[in-house]
Amino acid sequence: MPKIKFAVIGCGHIGKRHAEMISRNEESELVALIDTKPLSELGIEKYAVPFFNSIDDFLNSPVATDIDVINIATPNGFHAEYALKCLEAKKHIVIEKPMALNKQDAEKVIFKALQVHKQVFAVMQNRYSPPSEWIKSLIESGKLGKIFMMQLNCYWNRDDRYYKADNWHGTKDLDGGTLFTQFSHFIDLMYWLFGDIQNINSRFTNFNHSHLTEFREDSGVINFDFVNGGIGCLNFSTSIWDKNLESSMTIIAENGSVKIGGQYMDKVEVCHVKDYEMPELAPTNPGNDYGAYKGSAANHHYVIENVVDVLKNRSTITTNALEGLKVVDIIERMYQQ
Repeated sequence: MPKIKFAVIGCGHIGKRHAEMISRNEESELVALIDTKPLSELGIEKYAVPFFNSIDDFLNSPVATDIDVINIATPNGFHAEYALKCLEAKKHIVIEKPMALNKQDAEKVIFKALQVHKQVFAVMQNRYSPPSEWIKSLIESGKLGKIFMMQLNCYWNRDDRYYKADNWHGTKDLDGGTLFTQFSHFIDLMYWLFGDIQNINSRFTNFNHSHLTEFREDSGVINFDFVNGGIGCLNFSTSIWDKNLESSMTIIAENGSVKIGGQYMDKVEVCHVKDYEMPELAPTNPGNDYGAYKGSAANHHYVIENVVDVLKNRSTITTNALEGLKVVDIIERMYQQ
């Protein structure tokens, strides 16, 4: 069967990861790369494919004619705008998190995709980690019984090594805020496991980022109820000194308690469940420091595999457009409250 042909818009760290995973997939072909920076500054010469400096130049070129999928790995603020342009050109799209910076723009993307009969893949690769897949299956099995409480802790370091003067990180229009850029993956996991939330009560503060970011918060405590029952709390901060501390989820349920921890929610730290024996899980990709592929970012090959499987009618989308929209909606409501 013919290979699925991809282009990648945005050739930063994550965009390069998309390009690499496409190149390694036997059923995929990388056909074009797009970025506003000069090719000589990007370190992507090894791919030997046509390069464009704008999405419009690419979409108007003959190269775009045979493209099946366009992966959008630009700064957050361009995700929805570029998604609409790619869908208008009748291409399937893969959108890095977050799908948009507001619910209205995410809805526009979904509406356009339905109009042109194209697929929208929202990238939430944390779902592929062994602890995530395990806790999903445990919750769906019903062995935990009723969910009483859930606490999500996200404590990371993001200092002037990350928020550089010539970078889009920290800007209001292109970054959007700490919950969008740093912690949307974990909010997605929470939604994936427990569903929607209501009765949100948020408290934000800015401990040491007022000179680094345009948005108002680097830390916060958010309380809420789950629509399906139970209460939840999200505690987050990027003011941790020197290096990341943890990303963890603690679940208190009718028949037991579970905690997944580590820097990237990559370790099962507690599993004490009635009449249940913890299975042995596959190893989780290790985390590392700035500029590298942190923890589950190494799971992008699963994203590309899912795109190929869906377009070849072998599977369904792992994270569909409506789920991507719900994560944006939840974050937007957290900020509004």
